[in-house]
Amino acid sequence: MKIVLVSAVALIDPEGRVLLAQRPEGKSMAGLWEFPGGKVEAGESPEVALIRELQEELGIDTWASCLAPLTFASHSYDEFHLLMPLFACRKWDGIPQAREGQVLKWVQAADLRDYPMPPADVPLIPILRDWL
Repeated sequence: MKIVLVSAVALIDPEGRVLLAQRPEGKSMAGLWEFPGGKVEAGESPEVALIRELQEELGIDTWASCLAPLTFASHSYDEFHLLMPLFACRKWDGIPQAREGQVLKWVQAADLRDYPMPPADVPLIPILRDWL
């Protein structure tokens, strides 16, 4: 089975809320909420991929030194196996804005379970809630 490496981030604002993005119509798992991020391209580290994805998807800049490894997801879907490191980030430049048709929402950690997520993301919720 093909392994797909995706890098994701829990952006945490000064009030301790986490940014979620809702997958837009036309994408697989449309309507589900996820942590921002994306596929790690050939030659990229997970951190470099995440910095690139945050610029493309949200129009914000951050640095590898601001990405703290938190946990990871390992989940088998029908067509591939997803391996996804989740980083925590509290420092970035700019205001996150939806640049790819997604809906964004700042959510209290205690309320994360109220947002339907892809199966790989669900086990990350209690770890993130305990960490915050």
